[in-house]
Amino acid sequence: MNFNAPVVTMLYAALCGVLLIVLALNIVRLRRGHRISLGMGEGSALEQPVRVHGNFTEYTPTFLILLLLAELGGAVFWFLHLLGAAFVAGRLLHAYGLSTARATSFGRFYGSVTSWTSILVLSGYLLVRSFG
Repeated sequence: MNFNAPVVTMLYAALCGVLLIVLALNIVRLRRGHRISLGMGEGSALEQPVRVHGNFTEYTPTFLILLLLAELGGAVFWFLHLLGAAFVAGRLLHAYGLSTARATSFGRFYGSVTSWTSILVLSGYLLVRSFG
């Protein structure tokens, strides 16, 4: 492997890739079980899982781009791992919380806060570095 390869981003991109497929497989399982080939179907059995998957896909690419830029820009490994682990944990918490409750839940709230904080910290870091 190339010495300068962004190995931290590679790790969290791989974890996010696996989680994305797990969330997608849950939708496929429900589609097959409810015989819904397209859309949400009657009674919206797919509404929550589709939103869990959609929410994951809305935040993850931005986070991974920010993480990659920070890593390529020379951020220290512990900082990158802290934010990478926080983001993945936040997305797992959010997915669990949104999957199990229609209203605000511990997982949904703190998962969002953790994910957003990771994105904001990386954004702030990159803004400071861009002017430095």
